[in-house]
Amino acid sequence: MSSDEIRIDAEIRTEFGKGAARRIRRADKIPAVMYGHGEEPRHITLPGHDTMMALKYNANALLTIVVDGQQEYALAKDVQRHVLKPWIEHVDLVVVKKGEKVTVEVPVHVEGEAGPETIVTVDAQTLEVEADVTSIPESIVVSVEGLEAGTQVLASEVEVPKGSTLVTDPETLVVNITEQISAEALEAELAEAEAEAGVERDESEDETEGSPSDKQLAEGDAPMESPEDGNPEA
Repeated sequence: MSSDEIRIDAEIRTEFGKGAARRIRRADKIPAVMYGHGEEPRHITLPGHDTMMALKYNANALLTIVVDGQQEYALAKDVQRHVLKPWIEHVDLVVVKKGEKVTVEVPVHVEGEAGPETIVTVDAQTLEVEADVTSIPESIVVSVEGLEAGTQVLASEVEVPKGSTLVTDPETLVVNITEQISAEALEAELAEAEAEAGVERDESEDETEGSPSDKQLAEGDAPMESPEDGNPEA
């Protein structure tokens, strides 16, 4: 469970626009906006390093935002990251109250080893749950230990952490266990598919590779003759 509160000291932002945003980032700060519970949106700046560390491993971390000595609880609703560099460019924060329930996306974490010669595919990377703001799970664990090929794990079969309620459609496929196909079996399936489609493989293609084709000869691209085969020098 994620119950730790992370304190972040913020400042009121008075400069706006792209130029101001660049200056804020150069000072190792992050432009942000905080809203919710009927309050007017407030533009603030967050400390760059502290904010990045707070959201690095838990996107649903409960943040205690302190502005001018007053604190409020907030969740990161939207985090805009740089395309190439590992830093945050902007954060949208939604104000929450203790005792309030919120709906969030929680990442799925697969553990265990499935049966031999199987492939584990995670079809749902996250599941939507409802939880108290002070008890938002960091992840939802799905065990695939010993599962055989052909097994499918639906959202309804996943055990969500205590205090959380599944919001995602119960019929959502979360994990799919399939049989690992050998190279020989794959080749056989390919040959069968080609036969059904009426495609014939040209087995003589490799044998003729490198020799001039009839089309080349017709176009005048004849093979070069050695001096012995040609006309005597004039």
